[in-house]
Amino acid sequence: MLLMELDDPFLKRFSGYSSRFANVTAFNRFSAIYAIWSNYGLDITVLYAIWSKRLQEINHAGAGGLWAELVSNRGFEAGGQNTPSNIWPWSIVGDQSSIYVATDRSSLFERNKIALRMDVLCDSNGCPSGGVGVYNPGYWGMNIEEGKKYKVAFYVRSTGDIDLSVSLTSSNGSLTLASENIIASASDVSKWTKKEVLLVAKGTDHGARLQLTTSKKGSIWIDQVSAMPVDTYKGHGFRNDLFQMMVDIKPRFIRFPGGCFVEGEWLSNAFRWKETVGPWEERPGHFGDVWKYWTDDGLGHFEFFQLAEDIGAAPIWVFNNGISHNDEVETASVMPFVQEALDGIEFARGDANSTWGSVRAAMGRQEPFELKYVAIGNEDCGKTYYKGNYIVFYNAIKKAYPDIKIISNCDGSSRPLDHPADYYDYHIYTSASSLFSMYHQFDRTSRNGPKAFVSEYAVTGKDAGTGSLLAALAEAAFLIGLEKNSDIVEMASYAPLFVNTNDRRWNPDAIVFNSSHLYGTPSYWVQRFFAESSGSTLLASTLKGNSSSLVASAITWQNNGKDYIRIKAVNFGASSVNLKVLVTGLDPNVMKVSGSKKTILTSTNVMDENSFTQPEKVVPHESLLEMAEEDLTVILPPHSFSSFDLLKESAKIRMPISDSSSTSSQKV
Repeated sequence: MLLMELDDPFLKRFSGYSSRFANVTAFNRFSAIYAIWSNYGLDITVLYAIWSKRLQEINHAGAGGLWAELVSNRGFEAGGQNTPSNIWPWSIVGDQSSIYVATDRSSLFERNKIALRMDVLCDSNGCPSGGVGVYNPGYWGMNIEEGKKYKVAFYVRSTGDIDLSVSLTSSNGSLTLASENIIASASDVSKWTKKEVLLVAKGTDHGARLQLTTSKKGSIWIDQVSAMPVDTYKGHGFRNDLFQMMVDIKPRFIRFPGGCFVEGEWLSNAFRWKETVGPWEERPGHFGDVWKYWTDDGLGHFEFFQLAEDIGAAPIWVFNNGISHNDEVETASVMPFVQEALDGIEFARGDANSTWGSVRAAMGRQEPFELKYVAIGNEDCGKTYYKGNYIVFYNAIKKAYPDIKIISNCDGSSRPLDHPADYYDYHIYTSASSLFSMYHQFDRTSRNGPKAFVSEYAVTGKDAGTGSLLAALAEAAFLIGLEKNSDIVEMASYAPLFVNTNDRRWNPDAIVFNSSHLYGTPSYWVQRFFAESSGSTLLASTLKGNSSSLVASAITWQNNGKDYIRIKAVNFGASSVNLKVLVTGLDPNVMKVSGSKKTILTSTNVMDENSFTQPEKVVPHESLLEMAEEDLTVILPPHSFSSFDLLKESAKIRMPISDSSSTSSQKV
């Protein structure tokens, strides 16, 4: 365990931390000794914690983000079911003398009846050069890259022949990047017909748009327009660069689809999984009234499970329990919501011949997905009907699927729950100094009863900026505290994972992006330090010194057949620290520890952030680590998060080593 006194004047000085501390020179250097017991069996606890991510439809994380669909409001439904409807962000190419555009309820699809009608008033002699029609700028510009392929699909019908140009153009339409013509007779398009074209870009524009134009007089109806890059992760529709940022964290689970997105301000706008499965054209989409934007639900129930599998993470499905921010279903009437949850589990886990498993199979997935965790609601514990509703859900799910682990919204860290659960959900958003001091939050939590799932944590407010080093350091200390309490805290995930910089609905976030670029905040890079924590072995250790600005932990794990010790240390203070590491318990005749590498996250100003212009201003830097014998002295810079990897190896060549007394790492 980690022995430190935190309740001292040092931390109190950090209350209300402001930028005036940011450039404090390290005028003094504290000293500390960190002793690690590594003797294969004595005082070693197994680390169960799964470090991972929460993926919620917030900040356009999915629509306009990870989900690679380029068209926004592809079915013209975002303006509502009334006609005429607002078609934003679609805009008109041409003027009132050449084209009239409106919406009507003539769509082929029952659950999204709105379609776009274009009455072309000019002909080839009178239309402007390039024709008239409509264009869609996507989510603040489409990222079109030279040489890349894009599949465009849409539905069309007309009262006459059509000659329709499908083009990817520059942001103002002046430069054509790719284009194909669709020519069809009136008999071919008198009824709704699906058309597809493959466009190969001849240029690059990060703010491009999709245009549908014509110079042929007549009336044309258009609906369900999609433009997708052909090159997506495993061909499953995920944007490659954002997906890779997730892969690099090595997440062990993904919690989806929220968050408040699951609840809705009103139940009428809550995420309902049944409306997000099946062919994309038939999904009605919905207005997420918490975060105030429309989503076509291309990233739906099926895609979330596919995402988790592709990344090698366990899915944690969070579903609505009959409660939103503003209305609730009484427990006596909650059974339809319970059945919806059971059906959703069957969709994931059911046989291909089952009612909802067959829907999954029809989407191309015969084999069930793995689903072992569900959360009943989000932050609803204080609501009038939550506990009553929860019990109905719990009993029904356990009866049908006794192996599924169920997560309660109620916090059990300070007092026992008054209802059954496998996990309880803990959320914390606070200042940097408060979160740093909470590294011992679970030290005194009862080891009996449900395990803790820290599904949302982050530094917020002024300390956070839009992703500061200060916030990251406090979060790192908090995570070390969770790591050292991994017998009770089994899972942890950061605040919202993604933010499209054009629509920041929540702050802070781990990965910032626009249509073409992205970067990780310092908080993202903190997650990388814990990539080896899942399934590793936590070593008993002691930290002694005269600075309470330090938090540290040590783990051991294997990589490519080699044994490593990783020491992680946060220096939250404005002064450097000399840290002497003592690795004890090793027989020098059998094993020795040598240096491998050191990794340090710091910057000149504690409020420094990354940006599109400086994406690597605050990132970890690796270097070789040298040490003498088993003793290692390192300098922890002010305001820094450091890790040191030590290699355990045989002291004598070919000397056999007995591991009969070792404690093996375990994974969840």
